[in-house]
Amino acid sequence: MTPDPQTETETLRGAQIAREREERTAEHAAVQPDEADQHGRRAEKAAYLRKKLEERAESEDPAE
Repeated sequence: MTPDPQTETETLRGAQIAREREERTAEHAAVQPDEADQHGRRAEKAAYLRKKLEERAESEDPAE
């Protein structure tokens, strides 16, 4: 049986939301400015990927 693409997209989206939160927390907890910057970039990447997954979910929506 083929996995449901919409379910897969939602799973990936949830993972990116969690990653973004973790990186934002690490960014605020970082002691060194370089470390904070690195976590900030990772959080931005996770936010970007989440947004792309939301766009993908909208295109997969069978109601449209």
